[in-house]
Amino acid sequence: MHILITGAAGFLGQRLLQQLVARGELCGQPISRFTLVDQSEAAVPETSGIAFDCQALDITAPGAWDAVLEGRPDVIYHLAAVVSSAAEADLDLGMAVNFDATRALLEACRARELGATRLVMASSVAAYGGDLPETLDDMTALQPQNSYGAQKAMCELLINDYSRRGLVDGRVLRLPTIVIRPGRPNAAASSFASSILREPLGGEEAICPVPVEQPLFVMSPGKVVEALVHGAEVDGEALGKFRAFMLPGITVTVAEMLEGLRQVAGDEAVARVRHEPDPRIQAIIASWPARFDTAKADRLGFPGDDDFKQIIDAFVAEQQ
Repeated sequence: MHILITGAAGFLGQRLLQQLVARGELCGQPISRFTLVDQSEAAVPETSGIAFDCQALDITAPGAWDAVLEGRPDVIYHLAAVVSSAAEADLDLGMAVNFDATRALLEACRARELGATRLVMASSVAAYGGDLPETLDDMTALQPQNSYGAQKAMCELLINDYSRRGLVDGRVLRLPTIVIRPGRPNAAASSFASSILREPLGGEEAICPVPVEQPLFVMSPGKVVEALVHGAEVDGEALGKFRAFMLPGITVTVAEMLEGLRQVAGDEAVARVRHEPDPRIQAIIASWPARFDTAKADRLGFPGDDDFKQIIDAFVAEQQ
């Protein structure tokens, strides 16, 4: 089993790699090789019996996928992306990385007749937007209200069509907002959702740019990685006529997130969160829906978190 991971040096890429190495197999076959692609060389876990090909690569460059696909991977995890706020701030960059590079990847798979290769792409709740019902499902029309969401939605349609034609075996997982991410805040509009918990738990201050009544649809990093692994193993025929669907997150308001912080770390931790409204961030976050019927993901066996306290407890346990 040969697995290609794009965005392999990133947070999700590294966690996925560690999980797959620990498993040692995918789709019932032993893993023999990884190809890891990112702007910088990805870290490789210590293990034996598995070959690693790490490539620092600009995926927007002409012919970038040629050498990457030479080994004809059995599974491709396409995680490389420009995050939401950055894609909104720089349309050309977002289009080049999020859309053009994905189309080039699909065309490269087509040219090499990789129709049996399973392509798992991480999409986003940002693909939705506009005038929406209270609760959405997987077939709610996509009306993204920011460039990042539009780029992800276009990729979804392409992957579905290439899969329909048998040019690749695609499956698109729409990710909820991931909390709690380790590390420092990044350019994603949703970055605050982790920082208002992570920093106070570490004794530092954090800024909340949105109203406390703002709801979010969230999922823990551990469950997202489990879902990515499971996404490669699901039978393509079971996905039906449209290959994109929302993972089973949970709906929680910022106020409920802070109450969860209070339960774990007390009033002192909550007091470390400063409320400083940011209209730009508010506009992006407010365009993202927060309530979903995830019947398709549930039917396909994708895992989810039980409640928000479980998410905080999992993060605390990892830090110990």
